[in-house]
Amino acid sequence: MRTVKTLLAGDYFVRNDLLAAALSTIPDVAFEFREVTLPWPLTPYGRVAEVDEASDAEDQLIEALAGVQLAVTQMGPFTERVLDAAPDLRFLVVCRGGPVNVNVAAAAQRGIAVASTPGRNAVAAAEHAVALMMAALRNLPRLQRTLEQGEWRSDLYAYDECGLELDGSTVGLVGYGAIGQRVARVMLAFGARVLVADPYVEQAPEGIELVELDELLRQSDVVSLHARLTDQTRGMIGAQQIAAMPRGAVLVNTARGGLLDYDATVDALESGQLGAAAFDVFPSEPVPAGSRLLTAPNIVMTPHLAGATRQTAHRAGSIAAEAVAAFLNGKDPAGLVSA
Repeated sequence: MRTVKTLLAGDYFVRNDLLAAALSTIPDVAFEFREVTLPWPLTPYGRVAEVDEASDAEDQLIEALAGVQLAVTQMGPFTERVLDAAPDLRFLVVCRGGPVNVNVAAAAQRGIAVASTPGRNAVAAAEHAVALMMAALRNLPRLQRTLEQGEWRSDLYAYDECGLELDGSTVGLVGYGAIGQRVARVMLAFGARVLVADPYVEQAPEGIELVELDELLRQSDVVSLHARLTDQTRGMIGAQQIAAMPRGAVLVNTARGGLLDYDATVDALESGQLGAAAFDVFPSEPVPAGSRLLTAPNIVMTPHLAGATRQTAHRAGSIAAEAVAAFLNGKDPAGLVSA
């Protein structure tokens, strides 16, 4: 049985005990664990040196990586400086959809393979997107506020005040990856017509209509964003795209804040071009005091928690363990990332 010196750099969501339990199921391997607990989500992540969305913990990692051959993390900042301090490291698993907190090019130059855990939060994020969508369609925050204020607003039953149903509505999904696919299945179950815009998808299952983005925007009563943030998708939904949507449509973003022009969105909410909006992601996180989003009408917001379920944390550990097992057996892990 071989022994592998392994750093677990978990946090208060993807915890080290969950990672250790998952890796310990791999047969014929004895892991010598070294642990660092990073402060996320009790302390927000940010940019660290040349990597994004990481905990500011370079010094902690550098101290812990001596002699380590394998590392598993979620928010660890694997910058060039950190990688320079890890001459024995050969494999790094990032428990996220993509290794944004890793200098992948620098890792490749040092012979370090990098893998992520795509799909670990797909169930949670899809369910959260649907929850936000329904809350926006029925304006649930506003209804709750009326009760908290001691009001019984039966006048909100009026035609001009009441909400909309998914059954019979057209729902447009921008992006058709693991999360978008799950949302699509739920929308079909609700009786909605589902349109998808994704340049990387050539064929969709029966019941899903593949269209161009412009057509999706023109036809959709609800538009939900599920695309990755890239140079090509940054700012893809702005004032012009929102103006193309049917008046009173609903816009949902649980993907990344950079996909959307939020000022244009608030303008559209205030003018009535958008009937409602729901967001779990924002252009600046946390949302700054004084942001127009905090006073915009008909808006539902959560603080970037779409993936926050206990099942997601356990699934991250399980997928990471699968990646480690594949690597140790000389195979390419499913989530292997190239520079």
